[in-house]
Amino acid sequence: MSQATPDLPREAGVTWLDDLRRDVRFSLRSLRRSPAFTIVAMLCLALGIGANAALFSVLNAVLLRPLPYPEPDRLVRIYEKLGERGSGSVSVPNYRDWVASR
Repeated sequence: MSQATPDLPREAGVTWLDDLRRDVRFSLRSLRRSPAFTIVAMLCLALGIGANAALFSVLNAVLLRPLPYPEPDRLVRIYEKLGERGSGSVSVPNYRDWVASR
């Protein structure tokens, strides 16, 4: 007659750990048998991780890090209408004229 013991969760954990150990050993044996696949898989992982790190570095520098100015939320960009050609950035002499005429 078998009784339920309070050690059942620990036994289930040991079984899970044994399964994981067996799966890792099987994976390593399979990778050892096919070195070409192993090299291609490792190169793909390395390229993916490298591209991800490079992209995050660029996004961090451009979008996530605050601008190196005091009160960066008060920065503005001024455009002027150029008639039929659309709009464009204001030149420095035009800006100085506008400020002087205030």
